[in-house]
Amino acid sequence: MVIEINKDIDRYQESVAMGLTAKQLIFSVASVAVGGGIVLLLYKYIGLTGSAYVAIPCVAPIALGGFYSFNGMSFYEYMGKKLHFMFGNKALTYISTEGEPAIKQLELEQTEQVKKKGKQKDNEIQTTESVIKKQEEFEAMKKKTRNLLLGLVAAIVAAVAGIAAYKSMH
Repeated sequence: MVIEINKDIDRYQESVAMGLTAKQLIFSVASVAVGGGIVLLLYKYIGLTGSAYVAIPCVAPIALGGFYSFNGMSFYEYMGKKLHFMFGNKALTYISTEGEPAIKQLELEQTEQVKKKGKQKDNEIQTTESVIKKQEEFEAMKKKTRNLLLGLVAAIVAAVAGIAAYKSMH
């Protein structure tokens, strides 16, 4: 006979009824009671569907209180923290240390390094050639896209004309 101990003891839950824990059972009963009460009170005035729509926002937080858990927090703890972080936090002030003078200093250092290596002219030639090549590719793609759109518009016009001709014949 082998007896094993469950290693996941932190997540152990003992069910009370229908596979629900006591907390889940209590919150389920409370949410059904609140939802039923709202529907019974309001269905004479706004109908069954309208009263159900009113009851859902009232019942959902109650039901979530029993079933929802995130990082060990219940629904109410989690929403309390979320609301605190949304509205209760002070805005943090941020001061950039990378202002315009620091950027200019960095650019100056980079240009000095390029001058030391003697590759400044080669880089300028490569960049102007690559810019011209990219511009040509862009223009070609623009022309191709325009032609494709014109063809699509022509096909749609032809389809509409065909449908109109078919309708007028029959």
